Amino acid sequence: MAAMQLSGSPSVAMKSLPSFEGLRRSPSTLRIPISLGASGVGLDRRCFRGLVVKAATVVAPKYTSVKPLGDRVLVKIKTAEEKTVGGILLPTTAQSKPQGGEVVAVGEGKSIGNKKIDPSVQTGAQIVYSKYAGTELEFDGSNHLILKEDDIVGILETEDVKDLKPLNDRVLIKVAEAEEKTAGGLLLTESTKEKPSIGTVIAVGPGPLDEEGNQKPLTVTPGNTVLYSKYAGNEFKGADGSDYIALRATDVMAVLS
Repeated sequence: MAAMQLSGSPSVAMKSLPSFEGLRRSPSTLRIPISLGASGVGLDRRCFRGLVVKAATVVAPKYTSVKPLGDRVLVKIKTAEEKTVGGILLPTTAQSKPQGGEVVAVGEGKSIGNKKIDPSVQTGAQIVYSKYAGTELEFDGSNHLILKEDDIVGILETEDVKDLKPLNDRVLIKVAEAEEKTAGGLLLTESTKEKPSIGTVIAVGPGPLDEEGNQKPLTVTPGNTVLYSKYAGNEFKGADGSDYIALRATDVMAVLS
């Protein structure tokens, strides 16, 4: 059967559309080009090039400092990588969202019962934080994140994630390599290799706090081979090309021996 496709540039008129920052329109009408095809109706992507949606809260220039309260921390977000390891420029949509930055301000800490718990990070520390944690701020011309200390995965003591120092109940694991063959001896392609949920513990945090504010040591130790939850944690690529994952100790399901 022959395929048929129609194309054109009709317009859809939207009257009384609320105004948004970064969206230019005439006072009465916004015209968005659409395309008609055999598969349906689609919007022309070119019409959205000037549309910028800001998710971050913008702090006005008249405010010269941000002081986090309680156990919150203010982090200056690391700039997203614009190139691949091979030097290929990445479009904005393909740039990975950073999960790290520099601590620029810390709160006074928190209290558990009658015990005062001091912050476990200091200003200037390079940290890694949970992927969906915190509230983004645009402050002093840079992107920042204000988040709870419990959302900090660990402190980066070098540029390599293998040297990550986990905090609280976090565990750093070097992921085992995926199997190259099936049980029957068939070679697997990269797309068909099953992602492993097994790895070796590289470092552990000091442990969570109990109801009295005392540290409870973790039950896993560096060197343990463990089975962990498949959809937990933050994944990273080490300088040596190995895969690492940082997750909570509660997401470790078993120790293998």
